Amino acid sequence: MHDMMHEHCGCPNCTGSDLPAHMPLIGDMAPAFTASTTNGVMNFPADYAGKWVILFSHPADFTPVCTTEFMAFQSIMEKLRELNTELVGLSVGTLSGHLAWIDAIREIDYRGWQNVEISFPIIDDMNMHIAKQYGMIHPNASDSKAVRAVFIIDPAGVIRAILYYPLTTGRNMDEILRLLMALQTTDAFGVSTPADWRPGDDVLVSAPSTTAAMHNRIDKPERDLDVRAWFLTLKKLPEQTVMEKLNKKSVHKRDTKK
Repeated sequence: MHDMMHEHCGCPNCTGSDLPAHMPLIGDMAPAFTASTTNGVMNFPADYAGKWVILFSHPADFTPVCTTEFMAFQSIMEKLRELNTELVGLSVGTLSGHLAWIDAIREIDYRGWQNVEISFPIIDDMNMHIAKQYGMIHPNASDSKAVRAVFIIDPAGVIRAILYYPLTTGRNMDEILRLLMALQTTDAFGVSTPADWRPGDDVLVSAPSTTAAMHNRIDKPERDLDVRAWFLTLKKLPEQTVMEKLNKKSVHKRDTKK
């Protein structure tokens, strides 16, 4: 029983005792660190002030799922930079191992991707300090490898979204892009996005917060609103309008009234 519960017991001999008392949550400031990477020394998140960042972890170098993911992440780099966003990778591995793996990836042909040069930095985290700081080590999955975590961090250094995937399942780049654009659209236009939203789909406006506003929403809706219920109102937001704004400026101010 002790072995099954070791991650919670807090005793000094248990792997779980190394985990932070408070793992980063949505709305928290991204924990700061300095680390060596394949692109040089990084001071995070200070080096990315004014930019969005996707910080993601992978279990290990020279593994099949991770290799496909790295090629996929590299394939969306141009799109991310149009959205004022940078990628940062992390695994429990050495800098030399990362470099050797990057070199090996160049020789792989997968899904039409060839001669892929991994340009985003990969953090050297052999001691697992950063992985533990960010809650990327899940002892019941592995006590020596990071799960597939994704942290989307805004230009103010605030964690805006967190995704976790198991070791065996590769991530979906379309969903990561969709989530990033949804967050940026919320900031830029002060709206929320419904299930399965993509740029060009209708967005949601805030629900009324008083009885008078509720009746006004139902009886005298604004011309550009599609009121389905007093608490569910849609509004058109053309894709061109969204993308022009997202591609022109860095957005990070959150609407806390939704």
